[in-house]
Amino acid sequence: MEQVKKVWLKAGKERPIERFHPWVFSGAIQKTDDNIDNGDIVLVLSNRDKKLGYGHYFDGNIAIRILSFDAHIIIDQDFWNSKIKEALQMRLALGFSLKDANNNCFRLIHGEGDGLSGLIIDFYNGTAVVQLHTDGMLKNLDQIVEALKAVLGEHLKSIYNKSNNTLNTPNNDGSIFGEKRSKSYVVENGLNFEVNWEEGQKTGFFLDQKDNRLLLRTLAKNKTVLNTFCYTGGFSINALAGGAASVTSIDISEKAMELVKMNTTLNHFDEAIHKMICADVMQLLKQNEDNYDIVVLDPPAFAKSIRAKHNAVQAYKRLNTWGMGVVKKGGLLFTFSCSQVVDNALFEHTVIAAALASGKQAKIIKRLGQSADHPVSAFHPEGSYLKGLLLYIS
Repeated sequence: MEQVKKVWLKAGKERPIERFHPWVFSGAIQKTDDNIDNGDIVLVLSNRDKKLGYGHYFDGNIAIRILSFDAHIIIDQDFWNSKIKEALQMRLALGFSLKDANNNCFRLIHGEGDGLSGLIIDFYNGTAVVQLHTDGMLKNLDQIVEALKAVLGEHLKSIYNKSNNTLNTPNNDGSIFGEKRSKSYVVENGLNFEVNWEEGQKTGFFLDQKDNRLLLRTLAKNKTVLNTFCYTGGFSINALAGGAASVTSIDISEKAMELVKMNTTLNHFDEAIHKMICADVMQLLKQNEDNYDIVVLDPPAFAKSIRAKHNAVQAYKRLNTWGMGVVKKGGLLFTFSCSQVVDNALFEHTVIAAALASGKQAKIIKRLGQSADHPVSAFHPEGSYLKGLLLYIS
């Protein structure tokens, strides 16, 4: 690795890094070498010149994302190979597999959870979909590609870069290795789904809900189920697989509803018991007079910044109030938030406030979160972004 530029921290600001927190905020920086560009790898030092580690630099609020807390390591191709190999080994230890016919998709790299802040990689039946969130990861894309090829070997058929919506730097999405694929058919817990990473949200499929979808399947037999913000219909398909009496799927996106219909057909389920509605979920819930045995509320993030936190909490309260209003007495509510700035305690308090507003009694049966392939570093609790509750409504 060529000679790296240096960044010095203010007195006392080294303590979070010494506790292995991977972010250095701009206010913690005392001085920097000249001519540091966004995305450069920098050596981080205390104000007493103690070497703290290496990270990607960015002229913004999160100024440095630590790659290594070992200041003696070299950030070269071997580094990237070892990080991706380590991430794969953890998933294999948890039961994920590159050759399981019943589960051929999972998250391979989950940012800070795998020590690679700014990098997301999802594996879909031979295709690695890479999502870069920082200029640093963009500068290291070639090394990331080589590491994927080295670690995944014959299991890797193609790599697709899906980063246009996550980078400040202009970047062209598209295939960057192997077969030119824009979508694939994948299997999750024995069910078939079409994943379109070229046109779909995020990398094409919300893998973080895998365990929660399976939980719904175990509870759905002979039940009427409402799945709101259904996207590709993951919860809906699992409810049908669990023997639901009927399923209603709602999303405002016409493309999403087309995918729901396709996934229903892929799994050979009876469309007569699957009602698909393209509509605004909030308006429909507010006006709906139907009642269901199980309701799923899985909205997109209502708050993507701390400034939007208050409005997001109010939106979650309204959504859950109206959602509880359409749950039958003795029914179940799955409710989620993926807004990182709304923590577990605030989300739970908001749902409780919604129960009071709805006039319903609610019991917390289970607290829910992201699946095991989305690990959270013990030193970066902010990575626990998906919060969920399974409630019994009476």
